[in-house]
Amino acid sequence: MTTNAPRPEVLRYTAFSSDPAGGNPAGVVLDATGLDDGDMLAIAAELDYSESAFLTAPPEGLDGPEGRAYGIRYFSPKAEVPFCGHATVATAVALAERIGPGELVFSTPAGTVPVEVTEEGGTIRATLTSVEPHVEEIAGADLAEALAALDWPATDLDPAFPPRVAFAGARHLVLAAATRTRLADLAYDFARLEALMHRLDLTTVQLVWRESATVFHVRDPFPVGGVVEDPATGAAAAAFGAYAREFGLVPEDAVLTLHQGEDLGRPGELTVTLRAGDSRVRVGGAGARIG
Repeated sequence: MTTNAPRPEVLRYTAFSSDPAGGNPAGVVLDATGLDDGDMLAIAAELDYSESAFLTAPPEGLDGPEGRAYGIRYFSPKAEVPFCGHATVATAVALAERIGPGELVFSTPAGTVPVEVTEEGGTIRATLTSVEPHVEEIAGADLAEALAALDWPATDLDPAFPPRVAFAGARHLVLAAATRTRLADLAYDFARLEALMHRLDLTTVQLVWRESATVFHVRDPFPVGGVVEDPATGAAAAAFGAYAREFGLVPEDAVLTLHQGEDLGRPGELTVTLRAGDSRVRVGGAGARIG
């Protein structure tokens, strides 16, 4: 700790599920004022969730409702990450339980992220709006290395979904499986994929399978965070929404449902909303306190 102040309360919430046993758990520290980088990393490593979120006072000039604007940082057990969707949702739910539903604004290392929180029938839902997204090519050699690390033959990819790196706060390699069976069979070379992801500055690999026009199943290897697989990944969902729109795979106005965590026994559901005329992507879901 940077001061003699007592250790702040560390909360545990799940995101993208109303069931504490589903979705993706995150640590939430609502007052990280007295913590330095090492303290935050140590707390994230102790929790051993894919990410934890740490709130601080809003930076000067952040525009948001009085008392509902914050600075926020995200740490995996191994490193700080620029943006984390599920930890943002978890934090918004934790705040809503204390100050009520409504609009929140977070200043993240990736940019300003507004969040709208609602409550219906005792379930709290939070919907974040991403920073400006973009999609870029991946070199053939890098794609070949990613597939080798995953042990996925190129013939197992869905040809309708070109491999790309997509960004909506963090960088994710999007690869689409041709079958649900291919997606379910995930046993990859942790060190090999981690090395490639560090070199390409990737946060996760977004593996997807299309069930129907607007329903997808997804998985996210996360070796750079020290986690084999992320159970529900809001940042990757936002990046995927931008990617799907870029290639005309979904309409400009669309509401997509992403199922994630089923193969880990922690089912979650992410809602991705695209709006014509607005390049940003909205990602929402329920949340609940753990314990």
